[in-house]
Amino acid sequence: MPEALTEDFGRTVVAWQKRHGRHTLPWQNTRDPYRVWLSEVMLQQTQVATVLGYYERFLARWPRVTDLAAATLDEVLAQWAGLGYYSRARNLHACARAVAVLHGGQFPATAAGLQTLPGIGRSTAAAIAAFCYGERVAILDGNVKRVLSRVLAFGGDLASSAAEKKLWDHATALLPEHDVDRYTQGLMDLGATVCGARSPDCLICPVQPLCRGQQQGDPTRYPVKTKKLKRGRRENWWLWVERQGQVLLQQRPATGVWAGLWTLPMFDDEAGARAALAGAEPETLPRIQHALTHFDWVLHTLRAEAPDGLASGGTWVARDRIAEYALPAPLKKLIEES
Repeated sequence: MPEALTEDFGRTVVAWQKRHGRHTLPWQNTRDPYRVWLSEVMLQQTQVATVLGYYERFLARWPRVTDLAAATLDEVLAQWAGLGYYSRARNLHACARAVAVLHGGQFPATAAGLQTLPGIGRSTAAAIAAFCYGERVAILDGNVKRVLSRVLAFGGDLASSAAEKKLWDHATALLPEHDVDRYTQGLMDLGATVCGARSPDCLICPVQPLCRGQQQGDPTRYPVKTKKLKRGRRENWWLWVERQGQVLLQQRPATGVWAGLWTLPMFDDEAGARAALAGAEPETLPRIQHALTHFDWVLHTLRAEAPDGLASGGTWVARDRIAEYALPAPLKKLIEES
């Protein structure tokens, strides 16, 4: 990598961030690792606009990491409901407890130490270390991979661990000597606001003169990642039964989709759901089409008063207390609108 690129790139990103980057997000302008960590976890695979409300509600309820550690997992999942990728919430809770129990309520002050905590990977650890402790360490989240791959015209297939390791090496080589926190924020800002996945705004990009991908005429060729997930399709039936103002809920298993969340009793087919009603004639609600990472999920709902002798296998919850339970987003919306 040319030394001039290393020097000019970092300097340019830092200068641009000072003038044009984002400065008013609620997790900025702080060196509190709890707040930075919370935002980094929430922002994984989730847009800023979606995260804002959740972030504020989490801090209002649990202002310190020790407060979050003292909460139950059900309470955390209930607050997280609708944000998706629920393994993040489980790791969040486990991490808070590890910080409270193993580290006296204080986050480790290095990226290496942070990586020993549940759910904190290399890039998240580096972001916390750079923003809170000024450590000179590289991040490589999705946005940054895109920016650096295009600037370097990096043709390695990021489906390969060897290629990703090489990009990590490049990211480290590009680190400036100073202002690593502003540089890190600048890379995030460029990826989020300028160097879009499908339509990069090269005309206003500060590193356009340095970008080899743009010089080649098609920066969207990068990053290269050939591994494609084959989407599947799943279909299930929910049974919404009520009894004296209460709704029957069941908790999902500790692993798998929606692990630990509460849903209506779920069946593999309509016949099984109707059989559970012991002859009662249910109302058929509009079907729900829910897209997850690996498959599309079609959910049908049959609604009825609970027949005598219904084998519940769950928990009866008053309608006005359902908000206290961690429900997946489509079910929460269904109940609120019905």
